[in-house]
Parts: sequence; C-alpha cells; structure tokens
Amino acid sequence: MAKWTPRHEAPEPLEGPVVATITGGTVIWFVLFLVQLPFYGWFDDHGHTWWLWTCLAGGGLGLIGVWYVRKRDAALKRAAASPEATPEASA
Repeated sequence: MAKWTPRHEAPEPLEGPVVATITGGTVIWFVLFLVQLPFYGWFDDHGHTWWLWTCLAGGGLGLIGVWYVRKRDAALKRAAASPEATPEASA
C-alpha cells in the first residue's frame, strides 16, 4: 500500500469566537439537564436516565473545554503581542 500524499496544501485553520461557542454549548448542556431533571421518575421508569446523565456529563466536559479554550486564547494573544512574534524578512 502506497503512502498517501496530499495533492494540495492544507488550508489555514478557521479562527472564530471559540470561547463564546464553547461557553454557549456548555450552557445548553446544563439547561438540558435542568429541564429534564423534573422528569427523572419518567426517565427512570422507561430506562432513559442516561439521557439526564449525558447532559450533565456534557456540561461538565464543557466546563473543562471553557477552561482550555480560554487558556489557549490567552496564549495566542500573548504570542501575538510578543516582539518575537513578528517574522523578520530575510533578504
């Protein structure tokens, strides 16, 4: 089997409001958990309690994601502000 070689260069990664996106998703997971919580009995009777715990796990993992992307965003801003970040033109 031959090694795969790309036919063109990979595009630059898209940068957008990553912190806001992850925070919004985390909030949605927690809201879904809270909305389903009053119906715990129904979920338990029908064997669907995993729906509830999936929402809670999504919110918890989202908190880790928010922490991660905030650190990443701060590191990118620090790197962009440092004087070594500007590449010198080689002649």
